[in-house]
Amino acid sequence: MSQSTHEKIDSLVKNNKVLIFMKGTPQFPQCGFSAASVQILSSLGHPFEAVNVLDDFEIRQGIKEYANWPTIPQVYVDGEFVGGCDILIEMHNRGELKPLVDQAFEGEGAKA
Repeated sequence: MSQSTHEKIDSLVKNNKVLIFMKGTPQFPQCGFSAASVQILSSLGHPFEAVNVLDDFEIRQGIKEYANWPTIPQVYVDGEFVGGCDILIEMHNRGELKPLVDQAFEGEGAKA
């Protein structure tokens, strides 16, 4: 992976509270795993950013090296790699994902 690709990925990961590298967009996912991951993230009540890896071959290959994780989608919360679709589903079903995402947004605006 080139230095510029690594820096671009690193910047995206560090500057977004919740980020998914996916195939397609949240509105038009291009694979079932990306669609399932977006559905889970959408249910958590917080905004998230998405990067369509199909638009950029360098990012598509680079993200696999960045996380040392071979598959897409990849989800990051607060700069930390969480996992792919299977891990997201497990964490969501165990009630572990929402508190993690909530914590990333703590201190932003008044809590009801």
